[in-house]
Amino acid sequence: MHNGQPETTLIKLGQPERDTWSLCRDEESLPDERPAIVPLRLWQEHDNDDGLAPWLPSDTELTPALAEELAKAPLVAVDFPAFTDGRGYTLARLLRERYGFKGEIRAIGDVLVDQLFYMTRCGFDALALREDQHLDDALRALGAFSVSYQPGVDVREAMFERRLRETS
Repeated sequence: MHNGQPETTLIKLGQPERDTWSLCRDEESLPDERPAIVPLRLWQEHDNDDGLAPWLPSDTELTPALAEELAKAPLVAVDFPAFTDGRGYTLARLLRERYGFKGEIRAIGDVLVDQLFYMTRCGFDALALREDQHLDDALRALGAFSVSYQPGVDVREAMFERRLRETS
């Protein structure tokens, strides 16, 4: 348990892993427990504190200056406030492709099994499942598709481009 909350099921690089980070939703004060994922503003105010990482709300405007700041973070979490809010996919993809972020990008919040495969295609490498989601279902969902038609962060070549290359 972290801060009296049940431990989150975390999948990192496709494998279940014990989550050593606590998630702090309080926008006013830092938690005593470390390591901790805290709101972006708190992280920016305390960016020299060891054991802190930021979480980004889905409406974050990812500017070059912010991306440069985030490059110092041990991980960046992106909040999904609702299943229907897809802005987090864009944040992850921009962090990876446009700004070259090499660290962990973690999906937090309303993270459902149905989204996991697509999250990994956009650059997420850690997925903190919503409390009611089952690990076995999540692992099956990650392996449900072996080929993707469109390019993504994980596979840069579209399927038709691969076929053209393989037949020439």
